[in-house]
Amino acid sequence: MNPFSTQIQSLNPDTDHEKISFLLSCHVFPWDLERSLEFALFRTFAVPSISGVLAETGEFVQRPRKRYDDTELILFEILEHGMNSLRGKRAIRRMNSMHGRFDISNEDFLYVLSTFIFEPIRWVEKYAYRPMTEVEKEGIFKNYLELGKRMNLKNIPQTFEEFEDYNVKYEAEHFRFAASNRVIADKTIDLVLGFYIPKWLFWLGRPFVFALLDAPLREALSIRKVSNLRIWIVKKGLALHALFHQITGEPDQPVLGTKRKRPSYPEGYQIEELGTFSSKASDQSQ
Repeated sequence: MNPFSTQIQSLNPDTDHEKISFLLSCHVFPWDLERSLEFALFRTFAVPSISGVLAETGEFVQRPRKRYDDTELILFEILEHGMNSLRGKRAIRRMNSMHGRFDISNEDFLYVLSTFIFEPIRWVEKYAYRPMTEVEKEGIFKNYLELGKRMNLKNIPQTFEEFEDYNVKYEAEHFRFAASNRVIADKTIDLVLGFYIPKWLFWLGRPFVFALLDAPLREALSIRKVSNLRIWIVKKGLALHALFHQITGEPDQPVLGTKRKRPSYPEGYQIEELGTFSSKASDQSQ
C-alpha cells in the first residue's frame, strides 16, 4: 500500500537526494509537506530583518496569493524536474535573480534554507501518520544542501546536526517582535485560511492557525496565548487526517504542484515571469 516509502529505503541520500525529496513531496507526504512549508514561512516572519524586506516590497501585502504561488512554483519546478534539468536551472536562475534585488544577509538566507529542511521533518514527526526515517531526513538535508550551493550561499553547515544547531541558535538570537512581522503574518494567515473556509469565517479560523505556532513564534508575532482546548482540537483534527492517510495509502500518481490551477496564473505561467513585481511595489522597493 505504501510502495514509495519502501522504494525510498533502497536509495542513497548522497546520490539520490533529489529522488527521495520528490517521492516524499509528491507521493508519501504531499499534503503534510506542503502544510509544513507554509508554517516554515511563518517562522521566517518572526525575524525583523526578513519580514522587513518582505514588507518593503509591498508584494505580501498587495498580492499575497501571487507571492505564495511564485514561491511554490519555483520550488516545485526544481523538485519535479531536478536541479540539472533545463526547467530546474531556469527556476534556480529566476530565484537567484529575485533575491539579488535585495540586501539579504547570508545568515538570513541560511536560516530560511534551514526551515525548509527541519520544519517538514518536525511537522511529519508531530502530525503525519508516521515519522520520517533516517534515510528520508538525510535525503531532504542533502537536497537542500545542494540547492544552497546553487544559491551561492556561504558557510553552509555540512552535517544534519550542525545545520539543526544553527537553526535553533539563530531563532534564539533573532526571534523578536517588529510591526512588519505581524503585518506579513496576518496576510499569510488569511491567505492560508482562504484555502479552506470563506472570508466571513476567518475570525473563527485564525485561533486554530495560532494553535499550530509555538510560544516563541507567537511572541515574536505578537499573538496572544492560545487556549489548550483549541490546541487539543487542532491536534485531534490532524490525527484524524493522519489516520485517513494511513488507511488510504500513498497516491499512485504524483501530486504535482506545477499542474495545480493557480489563480495568479489562470492562463499558465513562464518561469521567467515568476516573482515579477507590480509597478507600485517596485517603486516602493527602490
